[in-house]
Formats: sequence, structure tokens, C-alpha cells
Amino acid sequence: MNKSTKIISAITAIVVVAGGVYFATSKNSSSNDGNHEHAKLGLVLDVGGVDDHSFNQSAWEGAKSYANSNNMKAGQNAPVTYFATADHSDLDQNFNLATKNKKYDIVYGIGYSLNQSITKSAKLNPKQKFVLVDDIVSNQKNIASVMFRSEQSSYLAGVAAATKAKENGEKSVGFIGGIHGNIIDAFDAGFEAGVKATDSSLNVEKQYANSFTDSAKGKTIAATMYASGIKTIFAAAGFVGNGAFSEAKAENSKLNADSKDRLYIIGVDRDQKTDGNYTSKDGKKQTSTLASSITSVGAGVKNVADEYNKTKQFPGGKTIAYGLKEKGVFLTESELSNSEKEAVQKAKAEIINNQIKVPNHPAGSEFNQKF
Repeated sequence: MNKSTKIISAITAIVVVAGGVYFATSKNSSSNDGNHEHAKLGLVLDVGGVDDHSFNQSAWEGAKSYANSNNMKAGQNAPVTYFATADHSDLDQNFNLATKNKKYDIVYGIGYSLNQSITKSAKLNPKQKFVLVDDIVSNQKNIASVMFRSEQSSYLAGVAAATKAKENGEKSVGFIGGIHGNIIDAFDAGFEAGVKATDSSLNVEKQYANSFTDSAKGKTIAATMYASGIKTIFAAAGFVGNGAFSEAKAENSKLNADSKDRLYIIGVDRDQKTDGNYTSKDGKKQTSTLASSITSVGAGVKNVADEYNKTKQFPGGKTIAYGLKEKGVFLTESELSNSEKEAVQKAKAEIINNQIKVPNHPAGSEFNQKF
């Protein structure tokens, strides 16, 4: 998450609370800020590893940035650390370790699937401060919830994909989802809305892997989509997306760099440009990555801790939401053509100015989370 950890030093977050809206401003702290000791952070990760090229990695990069800015050590058993999760059955134990002896001022749960375990731990440790990233916990005063309006950056991904498809005379684009739920709904709904707003005749072929870790399945799904004539896929599926990247690179390496049959993939959560790197048949260094729909998970981790260091006020019981306006989500543009950039920038301005309201659930979804 190279770009998200460099988010501007002052970021305004809309915080939704029962009965109204709360506005909080978060700024970078330095080791000379205030007279109190900087908060120690413990991150309980979701499955997939700290180097999952997705949520876990982004969160840890943000924590390391926080540690660096405050001259703190980050790593195993350091003041800023993480607890790896091999299986969801490990979560309760990881929260037990993170809260043991009150060693960490703030304990984070990275990912919506940690909701049940972090809520259980918060009830057992009412004086411990917790932050759940990517889901909302209601009626628990020692848990702050950090959310991202991923549908907005996904809308821009849809605009970019559709603009390319329209110019190349293609009829479909692809979407690979991880597991159905409120979070992936946002990526799904936003992407489709952006595609259809750009060219209503384009088809959005969707397939879910029912996993966030099965990269082999991601490769298989991508291979089927590419074989059907789809040339651009948006993969919002965690580690599953790595398989889709592998398939795009493998096929592209058989082509010359300027081939009209070149395949593209849109990354998620962090800038995945380098994940798409390959060498073309004619020996040129290229990337299969068209863009990445960035979720600034690391910025969310860092901002909550920075604000706490500054004010000693913890937003327990509140939901902090980051969108395009707050620079909490965005789309990378370095690999876009001029026409794609123009279309994306126009849509971005319209979303920020409330001219476009992006849905965060596809039509007919069984999920309905709003924030």
C-alpha cells in the first residue's frame, strides 16, 4: 500500500453515530507531540498472512508507518506488532494474546470476519481500546469501527474498464469476488455501476470464489473469463486475486507488448502495479495491471492512533468512514490512457460533489449494511 501510507497529513473523516454525524480531524503525530507516551498497537490479522497483497499487508504497512513516524519499533513482540491468523479458529486466542497484560493501548481487528471475536474480547476486556477495520460493531463503547466507501473507488474502476472496453469494441468485462457479504458487495455494486454509467450495453460477468485465500481458484476463474473474450477483470477477492494476476501475466507473456489481445486486471486494496509485472514476447517490461482500487486500510490504522496520541480521546462506539472526499479510497491512474484518465477524473469529481450517488449493494443483495 505504497500510496495509501502517504495519505495527506490532515484527513477529515465523517463519523456516524446514533442520532447524528460526528466530524473528526486526524493528523500525523511526531515523536515530539505532547508529553505522553505514544500508543502501542497490536494488530490481529485475518487469514492470508501479513504479505497477502491485500488488507493484512496494507494494515501492517500503515502500522509500520505509524511506528516510524513516532520512533517506535515494529515487529514481533515490539510496541507495534501483529498476530498472524492461520485459521479463523485462531482468532479468539490471538485476541487473548493481544490483550494479555494490557500491553497494547489499542488492539485492532483487521477484516470484517473478525467482528465476532473482537466483540467477545471487548466484552471480556471493557477497559481495553479496540478498533475493527472493515465492519461495524454497534453498542460496544470500547470498539471504534473504521469503514471505507470502497464502492466509490470501485465505481472509478468500472469507468476505466468500460472506457477501455468501449474503445476496443469489447462486449464484457469481468468481476471476481471473494465471499459474498457487505464488504464485497460494495466492490461489486460500485464496479457494475461505473461500467453501466459509461456504457450500458456492456455486460459485467461476475463470479465468486467463495474464498479469500484460494489463489488457484482465482487463476481458474480468470482463465475462463479471458478465454470467453473478456480482456479486463476487477478482482476483489484478497489472495484469490493473486491467481488472477498470475493468469493475466502468463497469457500476456505470450504476446508482443503492443498486441491488441493484451489482458488487463484491476487490483484492490493496495497499489498492485508491480504484481502485474511481466516480460512480453518481444522482451519488453510491461504490467498487466490497468489500475488498483485502493482502500487506505493503513491510513485508517495510523489515523486512529495518531488522533488518540494527540487528543487522548478514543472514538469508541463510533464509525469512522473514509471515501473519495476524505482520500480514504482512490483509484491509481498511472497506467490509464488519456481518455480513461479523463473519464475517471470526471466521475471522481461528480462523486465528491454528490452528483453521483454510488450504490454499495448490488440489486437483489441479501445484505443491507449502511453507514
